Amino acid sequence: MKVVLKNLTKTFPSHNKKVQADVVAVNDFTFEIPDGKLITLLGPSGCGKSTALNLISGLLSPTAGRIFFGDDDVTDLPPENRGVGLVFQNYALYPHLTVIQNILFPLQNLKGADKMSKHAMLARAREVAELVQVADLLDRSPNELSGGQQQRVAIARAVAKMPRILLLDEPLSNLDARLRLQMREELRRIQQEIKITSVFVTHDQEDAMSISDMIVVMRNGVAEQIGKPQEVYDYPANRFVAEFLGSPQINIFEGKISGGTLYIGDDAVMSVNGVADQDVFAGVRPEGFVLREDGQLRCNLGRVEVTGRDVSIISAHPAAVGGTVRAIIDAETYFPPAIVRFSLKASKVHMFSRENGENICFDAGTGKTDG
Repeated sequence: MKVVLKNLTKTFPSHNKKVQADVVAVNDFTFEIPDGKLITLLGPSGCGKSTALNLISGLLSPTAGRIFFGDDDVTDLPPENRGVGLVFQNYALYPHLTVIQNILFPLQNLKGADKMSKHAMLARAREVAELVQVADLLDRSPNELSGGQQQRVAIARAVAKMPRILLLDEPLSNLDARLRLQMREELRRIQQEIKITSVFVTHDQEDAMSISDMIVVMRNGVAEQIGKPQEVYDYPANRFVAEFLGSPQINIFEGKISGGTLYIGDDAVMSVNGVADQDVFAGVRPEGFVLREDGQLRCNLGRVEVTGRDVSIISAHPAAVGGTVRAIIDAETYFPPAIVRFSLKASKVHMFSRENGENICFDAGTGKTDG
């Protein structure tokens, strides 16, 4: 089921007596979610991602704009008539019901042509329990389940009635790191198996990058960039997107372009053909550094963190925003005692306007173009 959002806007009254203007949570948001794809709304707290999800579900009504499921305008339909399945951060299971009763609950509330016989409901509940791998837990109560098991039951309950759209609001936030990794793999498997159009909301860029067909990076109610995860990572539209995606975070330097060369401090670090002389912010991904004795960028070594497969070199540079530079290199690389010198991988370097933060296109002589 394709979902189309057209000029979607949601405002809330301001509770600040000094500021009378309404708070704009979602601002003129237009986007098409292709049929059967998993799309992630990604951004920091307060960016409008959960509000957008609640607008799609019908839990909130838009101030302006329209919402379409396929060719159907559902903007004015109540949530129960939209055919959506919801999975929340806190699971929201009924504590007095067993697993099988939790899964059956939405099926028992179907009416009219959608109403199912007891036999059909039970068969459907067992089918989705098998899908999410909780078939051996059907007689347990929620308090007898682990966090991951509770989340599986919540997903089963959401998909049991075969919704047109599956909506997931921070569903992995309460899980520990290892279980979180397992559950996001399971979530992707389930979504692909049932081929249901899904909208996933998270502030965690690793979750978004790993399971999404497309991501929508949001800030202040506006979509800053929309695209495939790797494309958004490799070609961020602006400094905000570049800093939000990536762990560890991209390194930002105060730089300048002079005569087709990018300078960071006094170091001429690389050619940037076709760019006018100007002051810029230069962003370098942690994996974009190459440790070399004749490297152009000189940094003062702080410490070395060995994590097994990789090594992080923590150093300092006067032009680095925040002062610290984090480079990830191969674990077998030799470390000088005090001064480290790096050359830069052009594909991992971005330049951003000092005026508006937009990505500046450039040719580093390697066929790379950013923007």
